[in-house]
Amino acid sequence: MIPKIKLTIDGKTVEVNKGKTVLQAANAVGIQIPTLCHDPRLEPFAACRVCMVEVERGKSSALITSCSTEATDGMVICTNSDKVLKTRKMVLELILSDHPKDCMTCDKCGACTLQDLAYEYQVRDSRFFEKPDGGVTEDENPAIQQDTSKCILCGRCVRICAEVQQDYAIDFKHRGFTTETGLPLGKPRRETSCVLCGQCVSTCPVGSLVEKQAVGKARDWELKQVKTTCAYCGVGCTMYLNVKGNEVVKVTSKTGSIPNDGNLCVKGRFGYDFVHHPDRLKQPLIKKNGRFEEATWDEAFDFIAGKLNDIKARYGPDTIGVFSSSRCTNEENYLAMKFARAAIGTNNVDQCART
Repeated sequence: MIPKIKLTIDGKTVEVNKGKTVLQAANAVGIQIPTLCHDPRLEPFAACRVCMVEVERGKSSALITSCSTEATDGMVICTNSDKVLKTRKMVLELILSDHPKDCMTCDKCGACTLQDLAYEYQVRDSRFFEKPDGGVTEDENPAIQQDTSKCILCGRCVRICAEVQQDYAIDFKHRGFTTETGLPLGKPRRETSCVLCGQCVSTCPVGSLVEKQAVGKARDWELKQVKTTCAYCGVGCTMYLNVKGNEVVKVTSKTGSIPNDGNLCVKGRFGYDFVHHPDRLKQPLIKKNGRFEEATWDEAFDFIAGKLNDIKARYGPDTIGVFSSSRCTNEENYLAMKFARAAIGTNNVDQCART
């Protein structure tokens, strides 16, 4: 049994399991603390300092990072004091001092955490602003676009590549004001251990890493998200098709989704171009006089049923076999099994994922 502790956050008594952070304790009672470098899939990093809160220490107080500080019994926390708000605003101003002011043309506009926080804390300009270095990195890979000028050095791309994907393709490079994240020795992604999974894109809170196929195609508020299940393997990852009109612009997932917790592989995240391919079959085809011709679904089903009944009558049900796929859902595989055993009358049923 994990012991419980009690602490006070903004006047509310909170009881959480020992070992939880202040940020987790606050979230448990619906108190939102802003973050930039935090991702629930990753270990705390405390790089951005936006999550600062004030903790009472006797007759004085101190600022701490809520994402990395473990909550202790009797702790008294304030998340919205003047000291906290002033500090957060200063931190945002420092981050924006080395960030381009191109929100109107940025593909992350409307889905950028930094933009949202600048609006919330009314950070309209930075006293320390200098024109940021870097820009869009030239890379012929078809999936990921990186703009180093927009990187806020939150480290989320580095950490998710190491901690979740365990690929270690990305890291911090250089020092001081020239620090940036990227691939080793300036190599293109295809010449490194990067597998183009797009995990770095999924966690980036700004427009530094985006889906290359989606650039310039839609703003975030124009997209309708359609929840579905990835069909590339039997894991059954939850994903969202981001659709504008009748076109799938990009594929995303959300932390907390079951079973993948927002993670997708290269096929699930980027392998959707077949949806709009001109050669994609949209109608059943039946071969007539040596040529495939379009047919209705009823015609196709009647044709298949007639052929199966003819084979069963002439050679017996065990001459028929049914193969299913790990790309199907469990329910679809169950129906395939029932179709084989109950409708056809054979136990010759198999599935590609069987080992």
